[in-house]
Amino acid sequence: MARESFQIHIKELEQELICMGEMVAMAVNCSIEALKSHNISDAEKIISGDLLINNKRWHIEERCINLIATQQPVASDLRDIIAILSIITDLERMGDHAEGIAKIVIMLGSKPLVKPLIDIPRMAEKAISMLRKSIEAFVKRDTNTAQVICNEDDEVDALYEQVYRELLTYMIEDPKTIKRSTYLLWVAHDLERIADRVTNICERIVFLVAGKMEKINVSKY
Repeated sequence: MARESFQIHIKELEQELICMGEMVAMAVNCSIEALKSHNISDAEKIISGDLLINNKRWHIEERCINLIATQQPVASDLRDIIAILSIITDLERMGDHAEGIAKIVIMLGSKPLVKPLIDIPRMAEKAISMLRKSIEAFVKRDTNTAQVICNEDDEVDALYEQVYRELLTYMIEDPKTIKRSTYLLWVAHDLERIADRVTNICERIVFLVAGKMEKINVSKY
């Protein structure tokens, strides 16, 4: 009966983690949409909404701690809790990156972008896709999918390098674009870090299933 009770708690925590993951995915998507439309109002909503993501993290963490205290989990059960605690930390950091992009939207204001947004939205789309798939892989304990997702991080890295080189060219050719180009570089960096944190989630999936921590992707970039 104690084992069944523990598994019920874990499933409830997984549902909360799924909810938190979707909150983060929506925040990232909305931050890029706000950037594309120069929508300061939406950017401000993303910034204020980050508190909800933070609160979700603390709520899940508190439930995990209570579960350890009341259920006295064995080693394999403890891995479930440790993995969840680690994943929600990465999700909370991803929310911070979305908030950072929203702040850049506000800093840019009505100033025109130095270039059309092509690769940055592609970075966001890929990072969000990786995030959603990683949460699903965690719930399914799917290490094969986790490996595939980690390999996709190279695509985000390649796009980041492309954005970096292109914006650097703009800055060299016209120093007046340096500030606005730097803002977009910050956005690209936030997205690159989000994808990196998704790989952390995938590594936790391997840890959960195999009981060992290992780096499952070494970026080519």
